[in-house]
Amino acid sequence: MARGAFIVIEGLDRSGKTTQIAALYEHLISLGKKVEQIKFPDRTTAIGKMIDAYLKSQADIDDHAIHLLFSANRWESVSKILKLLEEGTTILCDRYAFSGIAFSASKGLPFDWCKTPDVGLPEPDMVLFLDVSPEVAQERGGYGEERYEKEEMQKRVREEFVRVRDCGGRSLRWEVVNAGRAKDQVELDIRNATQALFNGVEGPIRRLWAP
Repeated sequence: MARGAFIVIEGLDRSGKTTQIAALYEHLISLGKKVEQIKFPDRTTAIGKMIDAYLKSQADIDDHAIHLLFSANRWESVSKILKLLEEGTTILCDRYAFSGIAFSASKGLPFDWCKTPDVGLPEPDMVLFLDVSPEVAQERGGYGEERYEKEEMQKRVREEFVRVRDCGGRSLRWEVVNAGRAKDQVELDIRNATQALFNGVEGPIRRLWAP
C-alpha cells in the first residue's frame, strides 16, 4: 500500500506559506484524500512555548541554544509524522529543518553545525520553496511582529536557503515557486507541482541527510 506523501512548504516570513498550505489542504480534502497539516515550530509543547516567547522577543536565549530547541521541537513530532505517513495520510508541513539552518546560519552560526542536529529526521518527498523578495514580503500584513521579521535579516536568510537547497543531496526534491504573484496563480503552481503525490508514495520513508 502506498504511504502518505510528506510535503514541506518553506520560504521567508510572510511568503504565503500558511495561506497556500490551507488552500492545498482544502483541495486535497475535496478530492477525498487523507491529509493533515503540521507546523514548525509547534508552539503547543513545553519546548514550543519557550520558542514562542523567544520569537515574540519576550525572552532572550543564546543563538546556539535556540537552534537546538527548534531542532528538538521537530524531533518531538517524528513518531507522529511516521505514523501518519505509514497510515497513508499526506502531511502538509509549514517549515521544517531547512528553515532552522537558514535562519541560524544567517546569524553567523557555522552551516554544518546548524545542519547536524536534524540529520536523520524524516525526509520530505518534496520541498516547495515560496520565493518572494524581502521587499515584497515587507508589504504584507503583520510583517515585523516577530524577532526575525527585519528586511536585512530576511535577505540573509534568503541567501542561506540557496545553500540549504544545494546541500540537500540527490534524493531531496526541491521546487521553487514564484510567490510574488497573485494568490491563485501561486496556488495553481503548487497544485500542479504536487499532483503526482496526491495518491501517495511508493517506497520507504527516507531519512534527512542520512549517510
